[in-house]
Amino acid sequence: MTAGSLMATRRGRVLKWVGITLAVVFVPLAVYAAWASTKEYTLVARTEIDGTADEVWAVLTDRESYPSWNPFIVSSVGELAVDGTITNVLVGAGGGESTFTPKLLTVDPGEELRWKGTVGVPGIFDGEHYFRIEDTGNGRVVLEHGEIFSGIAVPPMMGYLRDDTYPQFVLMNEALAEQVSLRR
Repeated sequence: MTAGSLMATRRGRVLKWVGITLAVVFVPLAVYAAWASTKEYTLVARTEIDGTADEVWAVLTDRESYPSWNPFIVSSVGELAVDGTITNVLVGAGGGESTFTPKLLTVDPGEELRWKGTVGVPGIFDGEHYFRIEDTGNGRVVLEHGEIFSGIAVPPMMGYLRDDTYPQFVLMNEALAEQVSLRR
């Protein structure tokens, strides 16, 4: 066997092991990414509020007052216009703060406010956050506060979202209902 053919044989073996190693590592990652990208996780907190849809909307969109009453979104700036971007500072149940700059999808006074944000690159961890106001009659509304999470990082984060984020939705809804009552 010549030195050249020996080198080619060695190179072939190395390439074979590199290929096997890459397949063992990347095929499961690709399968997981494909599976996880089809999974959504939704959180929804519903609260009945004594007030009209317009009263709830007025408190929800008075974002300058958020620091004085809102335990979840402690700051929100930017024009509320479809396709616009706002900057929100959120506080989790554990007290940690996060800043997001979502794009507004729906601004329908008295009915719905919706935005979508991402953490890092889209498809990794995305959230479509919304507030829907449903008039039930007799001066009462139901506020539905939710978020649809998607992306490959969502499945391992479901417990955190349930335990840290969902309680903040509930607290914000309760605080918003109190603000509507105080402003009546």
